[in-house]
Amino acid sequence: MNNDLDPLIQLAVSLGASKAHILSSDKIVVEDQLARKCIEPRCENYGLSFSCPPHVGSPAFFRKLIKTHPWALVIQLVIPALMLLSWERLDVGRVLHELVATVELEAIKMGYARSSGFAGGSCKELFCQDYLSCQRIEENGPCRHPDLARPSMSGYGIDVFQLIKSCGWETNLNHEDGLPAEDQLSWMAGLVMLG
Repeated sequence: MNNDLDPLIQLAVSLGASKAHILSSDKIVVEDQLARKCIEPRCENYGLSFSCPPHVGSPAFFRKLIKTHPWALVIQLVIPALMLLSWERLDVGRVLHELVATVELEAIKMGYARSSGFAGGSCKELFCQDYLSCQRIEENGPCRHPDLARPSMSGYGIDVFQLIKSCGWETNLNHEDGLPAEDQLSWMAGLVMLG
């Protein structure tokens, strides 16, 4: 691992990440069929923002990105599972996007000028739900939240479960059978490609 990147791990954790890990980018698994899941069954956010398909790059684009960005910072937020089933998931999504964007900016300041962040969830739903449409799509205008909104990993076909496993983390955080719903945990993840 590149020890020069340790400050990015520390920054992510100080900003609220449950875990952060530097990973060789060639460990990132990209699958075309995962990106197609945005289309069929159609995601309710498909086409609504510039950070979701069909407005993002393809799995092929991300595979090229892997070749030019040797390292990636993976960020995990561990949260109560019930949050993902309520409106609170939007708050968690906003935190994740902000965290990824902040780490991306710091990586750029550290000399990784081509760094780019990816998160989960639609930026339209997270940041512009009060607007009828995404300004970048409908008006070819500037993004309303360029310092926060990041593209969705799923649109690129990134296998997020495999990404978590590649960090040595568990995808199932609930090992006890019969654990009450209010005690169950889940997670969301973000990614900063470092180059």
